[in-house]
Amino acid sequence: MSSVDLSAWIGRSEVRRDLISHTLVQRMAATLGEPSPLAGEPLPHLWHWAFFQDAVPQERLGIDGHPERGGFLPPAENRNRMWAGSRLEFYRNLLVGSCVLRVSTITGVEEKHGATGGLLFVTIRHEYFQDGQRALQEEQDIVYREPTPAKLRGTQALPEGQWQEAVEPTPALLFRYSAVTFNGHRIHYDWPYATEVEGYPGLVVHGPLIATLNLRAFTRAHPTAQLQRFSFRGVRPLISPQSFVVGGLQIESGKAEVWAGNDSGVAQLGQIEFSYGEAP
Repeated sequence: MSSVDLSAWIGRSEVRRDLISHTLVQRMAATLGEPSPLAGEPLPHLWHWAFFQDAVPQERLGIDGHPERGGFLPPAENRNRMWAGSRLEFYRNLLVGSCVLRVSTITGVEEKHGATGGLLFVTIRHEYFQDGQRALQEEQDIVYREPTPAKLRGTQALPEGQWQEAVEPTPALLFRYSAVTFNGHRIHYDWPYATEVEGYPGLVVHGPLIATLNLRAFTRAHPTAQLQRFSFRGVRPLISPQSFVVGGLQIESGKAEVWAGNDSGVAQLGQIEFSYGEAP
């Protein structure tokens, strides 16, 4: 457990501005095999994760490839970092070519102990403003865990859904998604590091990539739906190049449950709230 008073980080805030550049949008489209929206058109949901990334110099990266800790985020040395999940609310579309302001605030820091050892949970609220109006809000959960063997098998079998898509998480897909989101975490592209240092059996599929593919599968199955909220949480890692599926089930009017996983069980769970009104 850290001797530093981690509660001092609660309330810390930072502001960033970024241009939703057409060039970066094209690269994300190429990575996901999608047509690229043009300037002035809506940015597909969750593609905003390619923006607002820290341009940290190489010498300020930690051994895991992430920026060194102890600045905006609290220190959590000798722990492995994971994106545990997010809760998003969609107010209006971000537009390609627009300038967007993001206000980030740490809303929670909590130390817990689980079956795999000590866990430090950090919750960050990101608020995105376009033309002075709130477009998107996200609560993001980051967990730092003590180095222990990863849980690779799920306790819940894949449900049977109303829609489903197969995904082949090739090393090239993982590398390109890391590049387009400027994600330096080495578990996604550095096989020796992922297997020998963090103890995975192979390259780890990004949690936000899984969420993006899951939400894309929903929108393909419901092309006229207007998203209001989306939440997801990771259950266990998915390892490249083993294929997996994303799918879901509408549980009631305006609500759906979605998941991702393979023969080893569920790896990510999510919920979607939507309507069939006019686009924001």
